[in-house]
Amino acid sequence: MTIVITRPDFFTAEAERITELLLSGQASLVHIRKPGSTASETEALIRALPASLYDRLTLHDHFHLAVRYGLHGIHLNRRNPQAPAGWPGAVSISCHSIAELERCRRLPYAYMSLSPIFDSISKKGYKAAFSAAELEEARLRGIIDQRVMALGGVTFDKINEVKRMGFGGAMILGDAWK
Repeated sequence: MTIVITRPDFFTAEAERITELLLSGQASLVHIRKPGSTASETEALIRALPASLYDRLTLHDHFHLAVRYGLHGIHLNRRNPQAPAGWPGAVSISCHSIAELERCRRLPYAYMSLSPIFDSISKKGYKAAFSAAELEEARLRGIIDQRVMALGGVTFDKINEVKRMGFGGAMILGDAWK
């Protein structure tokens, strides 16, 4: 699975680029991550997309919009650590250590991200947090598997590499918006 995360800012033709990523098959899902955005700004972006793609969108903020538009999922994070009561869709979560990932695996998340796997493209100075040996040990222990997505410095040309590392797929930010 390849998941693209939006840039934190809004930009001209963003809806068209999201549509292209989803329709071309470059992305299985798109996570709309706009920290600091208002609900109305996020809603305007959702409404600019074809309704046929709503089931391939996940929100990081303004979870009530996921309910309103019947989106695929919500992504828990430090800003929004809990799903709304009765949320029927997919729930995913960010993890930043092997220990945190191991704890999250016990819960029924659709998938979890682990980051940073490589040096970040979008966050300058954000370096890879894990050695190849640590990732291999986590894979052998069943902590990294098909439910875990590699995040941080992942580019489209590294998707096969992260799958060989045992990840179920990749989450891409910087490379998708160059």
